[in-house]
Amino acid sequence: MSAPKVIIMSGYGLNSELESKVAFCRAGAEVEIVHINDLIDGHKKLLDYQIFMVPGGFSFGDDTGSGNAYANRIKNNLGAELAKFMQEDRLVIGVCNGFQVLVNLGLLPGFDNDYTQRKIALMPNTSAHVECRWVKIRPVSQQCVWLKNLQDMHVPIAHGEGRLTTDTETLQRLKDQDQIAFQYVDEKGNLAQGKFPANPNGATEDIAGVCDETGRVLGLMPHPERTLSFFNEEGWTRKKEQLLREGQELPTVGIGQAIFENGVKYFK
Repeated sequence: MSAPKVIIMSGYGLNSELESKVAFCRAGAEVEIVHINDLIDGHKKLLDYQIFMVPGGFSFGDDTGSGNAYANRIKNNLGAELAKFMQEDRLVIGVCNGFQVLVNLGLLPGFDNDYTQRKIALMPNTSAHVECRWVKIRPVSQQCVWLKNLQDMHVPIAHGEGRLTTDTETLQRLKDQDQIAFQYVDEKGNLAQGKFPANPNGATEDIAGVCDETGRVLGLMPHPERTLSFFNEEGWTRKKEQLLREGQELPTVGIGQAIFENGVKYFK
């Protein structure tokens, strides 16, 4: 089978496109970074791709709420094409601002294959300011395509509105349907239990990411595309010396790469 084609959205304040492209290219995909206007104008077609990614950033300056304006631009101009995309066996991933876009579109949580209803929200951090730090997250969902064979991950965050919140019924359904993708844990591997800084934003149930019912759509606040190399990691110099003194080889790939590998492997 030929390599899957990936479209990474850009424009109006999104960022991390290049890092995301590198990750997918390393995994063996064909990747294009596409400005949303090129989709709206018809120069590019969403249905020509198998994987749709919305990366992080601060689209439209988050002036009307994080990810809201960008989501509306997609919905109002590409709604019909996106609906067809979601009906087929394709994948979607949103990181940070991209997660916020997916939530505002209704692609997550996507109950009953309805990708139009907003059921969860990503609210301002309880610290009331942007948090830019490293956190530890644990993969939880057993059905999510993107999470196969993952272990705890040490990854960076950079957001001001990452506090996942929802009503009691929706939260219970996320649990029952195995749609909690990632949770924040502390350095000892215990659930953060809402405590800062292990839970950096006050998210309900320490939720750092969710998936849809099919496991094909993933949204998460941390940035796996910023940990593609061992030398991207926080404290890599200390870890390097420790590994060398123990006679171990240095890792050649960063921990975040595995998520993108899983997305590409799904089509192989």
